[in-house]
Amino acid sequence: MSNTNKNDDTDFMEVLTAMIDDLFKTALSDKEEPMQEQTQEVAETDTLTPVYESIEDYTAQTGKRFRMTKDQKSRNLTREQAFTETFGGSN
Repeated sequence: MSNTNKNDDTDFMEVLTAMIDDLFKTALSDKEEPMQEQTQEVAETDTLTPVYESIEDYTAQTGKRFRMTKDQKSRNLTREQAFTETFGGSN
């Protein structure tokens, strides 16, 4: 019986190892490079178009209050300046 369990464990490990190897090959293949380029293009497009028009628009769409970062506070920016810096909106 112990021989059977060892064979089952070995078979399981071989199958598991093969599955993991296939996943890594797929993840690290050249097929994903175009996806990364597309993501970069989308990110560039998003930065050109403001997501929110104003602080009020941000609040209306998200239900949250716009908060400045510590860095923005340390530079003595107004909330409007910080919002424009973060989202590129006009307020």
